[in-house]
Amino acid sequence: MHGIQLLRHERETRILIYVGAYPSNIPPLLYRASFLFRLNGRDQRSRLYGFNLKSQILNLKSQMSPKVLILRAPGTNCDIETAFAFERAGGAPERVHIGRLLEKPSLADDFQILCIPGGFSYGDDVAAGRILACQIQNHLQDCLWAFRDAGKLVLGICNGFQVLIKSGLLLDGSEGNNGTPAATLTWNDSGKFEDRWVQLGVEGIECVFFSGIESMYLPIAHAEGKFVARDEAALDALQDAGQLVLRYCWTGAMGSLPALAEQRALSRKGGQAAHGTLLSPGSDGAVPYPDNPNGAQRNVAGLCDASGRVLGLMPHPERHIDPTHHPRWTRQETLPEVGDGLRVFQNAVQFFR
Repeated sequence: MHGIQLLRHERETRILIYVGAYPSNIPPLLYRASFLFRLNGRDQRSRLYGFNLKSQILNLKSQMSPKVLILRAPGTNCDIETAFAFERAGGAPERVHIGRLLEKPSLADDFQILCIPGGFSYGDDVAAGRILACQIQNHLQDCLWAFRDAGKLVLGICNGFQVLIKSGLLLDGSEGNNGTPAATLTWNDSGKFEDRWVQLGVEGIECVFFSGIESMYLPIAHAEGKFVARDEAALDALQDAGQLVLRYCWTGAMGSLPALAEQRALSRKGGQAAHGTLLSPGSDGAVPYPDNPNGAQRNVAGLCDASGRVLGLMPHPERHIDPTHHPRWTRQETLPEVGDGLRVFQNAVQFFR
């Protein structure tokens, strides 16, 4: 939303410039700057602020940085890297302990993006992300549900994904008749902690964070990252709604973009590509281990809500924001300008400009 308001008083005019980028169906969060000049042409400020008002507006807009709340808890260990990634993308991150937010939930009102980073919150006691999820569900539901419903962005990475899905913030209202959630994250099929790099394909255009991204190469590090739906009907519903936005890809299909597109079609619909060639060893379209490092159903690595503004993913985009983060960067003939993961954070920041 953009607007200019002139407040005139005698020979002085104050111009209020509002700049923002928000959905039209919510109360706008307006950034405001005030330019003051006198109508007397001999005043130096008249030339300073009145000479090129359009350039002043554009300069103001380029300087705005959406505020990012990095929510950490005991055991969180990726908050500093995540804050750095948002800062590199042009955001203004602040690391906030869960204790501060529990004490004063209204703190969230000052931010445009909420991110729950990776790590082992509360030592993953009971289950990965369970305790922090319970704190959110029982004490911060009104605060964070209002944050989400105000058109803001929510991101959960690895342990943060586990928190989002177990708290209900990601799949709110998708419980079955017996109260069972539509999906969860459970133990890897390998029965051990997996730490490796994986090839990923982005599905659809619904998710704000993946705008303009087709594929990424990112690291994973988790023991409980297997995506499992309540039943086949719930899985189909999430897929039909376009919410299964990130998938593990078989590296045997990485030779070309058409092959990657075919692998995505195979992953979605199962088994055979259009011309009958099997791109994955699994007849049901399942990407094999270790390309699918946890055995996730339909190779799901990330999930968004129906609005596309709340995202949870198991891979770590904050660990590949510079091309030298790539494990084989010294063997590459040419290095890209940025790492694959940085684009996720840039999209989030750009959403508010």
